[in-house]
Amino acid sequence: MKRTLVTAAFSVWTFLASFVRFSLACDGCYGPHDSAAHERNVRRMQPGALNATSLPRAPLAWGQFNVLHTTDTHGWLEGHLKEQNYGADWGDFVSFTRHMQLMASNLGVDLLLIDTGDLHDGAGLSDATTPNGVLSNPIFENINYDLLTIGNHELYLSDIAYETFQNFSTVYGDRYLTSNVQIINPATGDFQYIGSQYRYFTTQHGLRIMAFGVLYDFTGNSNVSKVITAADLVKEPWFIAAVNYGQPIDMFLVLGHNPPRPTSSTSTFGTLYNAIRSARPGVAIQAFGGHTHVRDFVVYDEMATGLESGRYCETLGWFSMSGINSTNFNGTTKPRGVPNPTQKAIKVNSTSVAGGGSANTTSNSTGLVYSRRYLDWNRLTFAYHAVGSQSNTFDYPSGERVSANITTTRLELNLTALYGCAPASYCQTCQPFGADGNIFGLLATALSATVINQTRANIPRLIIINTGSVRFDLFEGPFTYDDSFIVSPFTDGFQFIPDVPYDVASKVLGILNSGPYEKKRRGLEVRDINFGPLTGDHCVDAATFSEMSRDSTELKTRSKLKTRNIYQRQSPTLTPGYTTSDDFGTDGDDTIHSEIPYYSQPNDLQANASFPTGGSLPDAVDLIFLDFIASDAIAALTQLGANYTLADVSYYLPQTFTTNSYLPAYAKIAWQAGVPNCPVG
Repeated sequence: MKRTLVTAAFSVWTFLASFVRFSLACDGCYGPHDSAAHERNVRRMQPGALNATSLPRAPLAWGQFNVLHTTDTHGWLEGHLKEQNYGADWGDFVSFTRHMQLMASNLGVDLLLIDTGDLHDGAGLSDATTPNGVLSNPIFENINYDLLTIGNHELYLSDIAYETFQNFSTVYGDRYLTSNVQIINPATGDFQYIGSQYRYFTTQHGLRIMAFGVLYDFTGNSNVSKVITAADLVKEPWFIAAVNYGQPIDMFLVLGHNPPRPTSSTSTFGTLYNAIRSARPGVAIQAFGGHTHVRDFVVYDEMATGLESGRYCETLGWFSMSGINSTNFNGTTKPRGVPNPTQKAIKVNSTSVAGGGSANTTSNSTGLVYSRRYLDWNRLTFAYHAVGSQSNTFDYPSGERVSANITTTRLELNLTALYGCAPASYCQTCQPFGADGNIFGLLATALSATVINQTRANIPRLIIINTGSVRFDLFEGPFTYDDSFIVSPFTDGFQFIPDVPYDVASKVLGILNSGPYEKKRRGLEVRDINFGPLTGDHCVDAATFSEMSRDSTELKTRSKLKTRNIYQRQSPTLTPGYTTSDDFGTDGDDTIHSEIPYYSQPNDLQANASFPTGGSLPDAVDLIFLDFIASDAIAALTQLGANYTLADVSYYLPQTFTTNSYLPAYAKIAWQAGVPNCPVG
């Protein structure tokens, strides 16, 4: 359905009746940092963010080998200041890892910390600096990870790629794995690996591990880096030699900013799995993935599984296994006093299709047993699972120092500067496109009001942006500098073609939304989600995008969280949140939640402005679109028979006015009621 302008005006009282609200405490300040910022005291600030109220379902199962897994943190190291489920900050996580490491030592088992990339583009802590991550990466580095790998967001821009190469990778040394990612060394002019190609190491209790770190076949990197495809990687002599290493290997760990489910269109784990399994049929393979921002667990075969652990410091993944047959292991295979893994690598969810392997869904003759859990990122969860591992309090001094550093850094970056008071909450996918409470209606209104070239202000215009430029929901209450990055961190400029016939320009949106030209999306891609029609009492739009239809066997049962606490509760006893179904079933979520409605959204949205009064249509318009989708817009015009090329495209506004600018500009116009004392939802 073509939309030219979506209005977001609706009754605040109706919305209050329809959606769950937060109560905010008041501590910390939203201070003035420019002429449009105002002083405000509000109890919302890290480290005093709201804590969760729902306890985990049960203690974690500890095995012979255990992993805490993070991925796609995207700069959310301060935690979610406006959401109870995910209120812990990176300092809390530092304290938690210390407790868990102590517990592992006391139990006589191995515990590894693993991250699978994408450190920026999502929150002001990482994105308010040039390059991204200059201040957030040192905070991230307070976790002593055992293995890490690179994400695609570390490669879009050359300055960020070099920050990763010259600084971040050196902190972790051979633990930072980039098996298929190279960069031009400025000193030599030659390509070299950003990190290590592989790591062979022995755990504290003697397990001998060969690890790789493989990015999916990403093509959007700048020209200073190179991504080797998985198909080529597995043919390289060094990779073949590592798989057939001369020393004993008890287990392969394959990390990747890469969907672990091989049927996902961007996943290359199937290629990696097949190459390793064909050479080493009797060795366990464990994958840790990312990129698609979901909770998922995949069974490849009776000795191989894969875990993905969500996004944005909403999820901490837990993985454990026992039964690894190693002559060198000197720890405990069945730690006492705690639950142990019991599930063999057998798919119990018949609707989940792993692909790329030969999973036996009925029997398993190996001695390997597994457990996986998806932890909500909050202090209540962390403290619950740290019981017995701490002597006095939860907080370690090291964690408290990190929390204090986050607070100081946020203030130094002016992230608390207040632009306006959002009158309501708006979600990406918990409401149908164009419905009250859907963020894209609000954004269309904001685009109409702010994307104005004063020299052409009276000329009718159509403004098209891709919905992928929006990364998160917007919450009622203070709208700050930090929120501008949280909602839309990218800096895409507004380009245009002047005086395009309206009967041509008005058809561009429909072509873009039909799919053929929307091929490049940063981060999460719709074709990687493929939420198909769900059964049971679910509020889901059964319509899917054309990309979904093509990959009908893709993930249909993964985690269904697409927004957070701005929807109607579906249970009087459960808070809304993640409800995950994976190859091991539906018991993976550490905290039980009610399900959240999910509605598919189009690839692009359109706003209009300066149209003739009285409802008539213009003869011609300025066709405005983001520079990120300029080639897609030209391709759509070509399909319509219009003779335009990129040579006809120029910037409609200065390049400094971007997708990170228009919502703050709108807030300064439309959201001044209540400033500086915003009413809080």
